[in-house]
Amino acid sequence: MEKPQIDIKYVAALARLEIRSEQAERLQNDLQNIVEYINELGELDLTGVEPTAHAAALSNVWREDEAGTPFDRDRMLANAPALMNGDLIRVPQVLPGEGMN
Repeated sequence: MEKPQIDIKYVAALARLEIRSEQAERLQNDLQNIVEYINELGELDLTGVEPTAHAAALSNVWREDEAGTPFDRDRMLANAPALMNGDLIRVPQVLPGEGMN
């Protein structure tokens, strides 16, 4: 089977990653080996094998949805690292330029 040819610089550009030239050759070989292995898996005869999402059987455990006493608001807000305007939880800035006063 012929080794798949992958243009690692093109893949990096699609993912918006900068790859140094000394990394490119190693990453190209790694990615080609991964694709080759996936192709080998595709050649397996899986006749009679049931598709699964997990190796072990899983089942959901449900509880009855019953109304209960809500938690005290002040007690819950006491766990927040910082508050704004007394009742909004302040979180660290995620995007540049989106800081709050």
